[in-house]
Amino acid sequence: MTGTDNKEVAADKAAPVGKAKPKSARRWAREFAVQALYEWFVAGHEVAAVRLRTEGDADFKRADKEFFRALWTGVSSDPSPLIALVQPHIDRPFEQVSPIERSIILIGAWELQSRLDIPYRVAINESVELAKTFGGTDGHKWVNGVLDKLAPALRADEITAAPTRSPR
Repeated sequence: MTGTDNKEVAADKAAPVGKAKPKSARRWAREFAVQALYEWFVAGHEVAAVRLRTEGDADFKRADKEFFRALWTGVSSDPSPLIALVQPHIDRPFEQVSPIERSIILIGAWELQSRLDIPYRVAINESVELAKTFGGTDGHKWVNGVLDKLAPALRADEITAAPTRSPR
């Protein structure tokens, strides 16, 4: 064995071996929503047909069905108001954003606007995690930046009331 081989073996032994945390029912719902919105944007299928196909997936039983339906309806019934909210915070026309990142941004914007029961940091983090799972290499950074700019417009009171973190 060379010195490099020893380092690789040591790195393998040092790597955490624990199981990944199971996804919550809401995370499943968000993931199904990303995929359904992607289908809607790319294939142009009817909204009702996309929803029914999505809900017919074998794994859909893991999702929070009520949350999915509220999210799906909130975004797909008329995305124009959500697009108008995010457009000032992006550097190109919304239609030029990749369909995956478009879907994720709309989900995040909808949560920030419509689900005040979900803390704004959670809404942003969930969108970032979706972008890490489904988006391009640095898509999660872009999603984070856009939603960080949008949050003060929609959640000013919550952001003002949030405790600030002390520097380490």
